[in-house]
Amino acid sequence: MAVAEMKFQTPVFIKEASEEPINLAATPYFHNDRGRPRYLAKPPRGAKLIQAAPTDPQVALGNEYVVSQVKGVKKTPPYGIETQLGFAADHVAYAPMWATRDVAAAFGITLVEPGDAVKIESPVPKLSQIEYEYGVFAGHWSPYQGTGNTLLSVVCTDLEHHDFPHVFASIDPHLPLVTSVGRYWPRLSKIRLADLWVPRGSALYIPPKPPMPQAECIDLHNNRNSARACWGNIHQESLVTDTLLQAKGGFFYWYWNARETIHTPPFPND
Repeated sequence: MAVAEMKFQTPVFIKEASEEPINLAATPYFHNDRGRPRYLAKPPRGAKLIQAAPTDPQVALGNEYVVSQVKGVKKTPPYGIETQLGFAADHVAYAPMWATRDVAAAFGITLVEPGDAVKIESPVPKLSQIEYEYGVFAGHWSPYQGTGNTLLSVVCTDLEHHDFPHVFASIDPHLPLVTSVGRYWPRLSKIRLADLWVPRGSALYIPPKPPMPQAECIDLHNNRNSARACWGNIHQESLVTDTLLQAKGGFFYWYWNARETIHTPPFPND
């Protein structure tokens, strides 16, 4: 068979498997029930009720880069606002880190381990829990550079915050979940970047993060690199995860940079 006639299987980008409505006014507690996400009116008996991680601007983890300039701010109604940042770097490496309680808190995120429960705060009561399948190429796309739906050879920095909460649950039976995060200090012109590797069975709770112009730091995240743990695995090119989010009508604040990014695992890739 000639190479030109070969047809390869279309890779998974992002696929939605199921959606369940969640009313946080009635069920404000997220319980990690042995690795499965549950939303309940009160913490179940035996659950460990934890407090959401506070934001301490003095905590700085991840690889640091100088933000050389704000290249532009663009309104994209009705979806949100894009801010293009300039980095003083040829390329950008995200520090690979296992998501422990302290590491997650350094980016304003709460690690919810099996058996834990946490109260979800949200100005938007009606959200959705969606099971997604993420493929290894989900991050190889840029909504900012006029490339449409082209599958790109590089991944740019693409981080966000918004005024509704997220829960990213690591439910894949084989591989951990990866969430890219950042902490940006606008007045100091610096940003810290990392990939949080979430152990199977754990979850990340990201509280609502509306714009706060006087805040010392801005905590950011993106989950399109969810399947980063699949790289190097020739038998698994996608993974499943559960996400709590506002599926319709959310308003986002995006921060991006066009430099090529580098993502590596936090352990030797054998």
